[in-house]
Amino acid sequence: MGSVTMKTEEKHAGNGSLVGKSQLYIREQHQANHKPAANGKAEGFVKQVADGNGGVPRKSLNLYSWQEIQRHNQEADQWLVINRKVYDVTGWADRHPGGRRVLNHYAGEDATDVFRAMHPELDIARLYLKPLLIGELAPEEPTYERNKNSQLVEDFQELRRTLETMNMFNANLGFFFLHLVQILILEALAWLMLWYFGNGWPITIWISFLLTISQAQSSFLQHDTGHLSIFKKSKWNRLMHRFVMCHLKGLSANWWNYRHFQHHVKPNIYPKDPDIDMGPLFLLGDLQPVKYGKKKIKYIDYEKQHLYFYMVGLPLLMPIYFNLQSMQVMYLRKYWGDIAWVSSFYIRYFITFGPFYGIFGTMLLIYLVKFLESPWIACVTQMSHIPMKMSREENRDWLSTQVLATCNVEQSFFNDWFTGHLNFQIEHHLFPTMPRHNYHKAAPLVRSLCAKHGVQYVNKPMLKAFGDIVRALKKSAALWVDAYYET
Repeated sequence: MGSVTMKTEEKHAGNGSLVGKSQLYIREQHQANHKPAANGKAEGFVKQVADGNGGVPRKSLNLYSWQEIQRHNQEADQWLVINRKVYDVTGWADRHPGGRRVLNHYAGEDATDVFRAMHPELDIARLYLKPLLIGELAPEEPTYERNKNSQLVEDFQELRRTLETMNMFNANLGFFFLHLVQILILEALAWLMLWYFGNGWPITIWISFLLTISQAQSSFLQHDTGHLSIFKKSKWNRLMHRFVMCHLKGLSANWWNYRHFQHHVKPNIYPKDPDIDMGPLFLLGDLQPVKYGKKKIKYIDYEKQHLYFYMVGLPLLMPIYFNLQSMQVMYLRKYWGDIAWVSSFYIRYFITFGPFYGIFGTMLLIYLVKFLESPWIACVTQMSHIPMKMSREENRDWLSTQVLATCNVEQSFFNDWFTGHLNFQIEHHLFPTMPRHNYHKAAPLVRSLCAKHGVQYVNKPMLKAFGDIVRALKKSAALWVDAYYET
């Protein structure tokens, strides 16, 4: 087809809409920066969009093929598709609240379901999308990439609409209030015991136990607020997230968001999911061990990595890896707000426990609690992913991407409490903004949909799930050994 001429007749709001001006700027940049394909011809044609009064063009949109869209999948050139609309998010990526890498992970792909999953306030999100619109799929193009099962995608979207009708995305504020009260009572009880009984070793051990429970439950509550699943307004979730993550736990909220959202949109996809990039200490899945083995890489004896997991991975995840990474990211990216909130965590501990232990003793107490919390959080977070499928990008539909990389653990009152409802990891990954007290209601519908389309839905006892972590590490180690000693 002939080359495309982009027309942009902006329709400004009465106050000279900033969104409209941004849209004009971005489209001009699109003309200048995105030249036709190698043959000098664009793979699309102009569609005139009529106004509501009959026939007078308001603006024009390019129509694109999937082949053309999939070319724009680089960090410096990112397009994605939402509800058949094509958006150039290249210039917006650095300002994206969820981090630029999340957008890059979906560049050149359909992002309809992930967009809906991660944004509870769709109207606000669409305001940011509007100036990034550059076109739409040509009429003859399928709504989703040809490798995806369109019936499965449509059935999943119908399931989401059903859950919305059932009010499964409405939070019970009383549930989360009681969860916060539990945390605060444990911290207050620890201080009262010190004040009444003194700081002898038995009391120190006992309050360390109480503070460990408080910190672990704070991890689950910050997870809820980070996913915007408590309040209707995102700003209140973000404020609460900073209070819990920074003030109660002493970790950066921004660091967690940017890391965790990447994991959510592409779980167990190498190298997009940062949670499975544990080299050089651990080799996960089937691909990474073979890669290291063939290259004769042996930083440690990976054949024994399942033993290192007990000695290093479990106790040091929180006090060393997460803590140092959080501090590094806050400093390098100048997250001054997070730095102030995290400082309040240490100030609070020094005021509360300093009179009993002094500054040095209080620091030891902080890191003792993180050390004790670490195996709890490590097991809960890793049991649902490490034993599951890991692969490079296969551009699967949203349901398959999440379910194949995730497993559930059987429900019980204790399991729900101990895991912060992350025993329903499948439902959480499919619907990240759903309040966790509703996962068990959604689970039967998800299981039924998976059975209909032949997608494996894994649900197992908790102890087996813990054991599967080690078994998966041993399996990966065996792959490394075979590749390393292969002649």
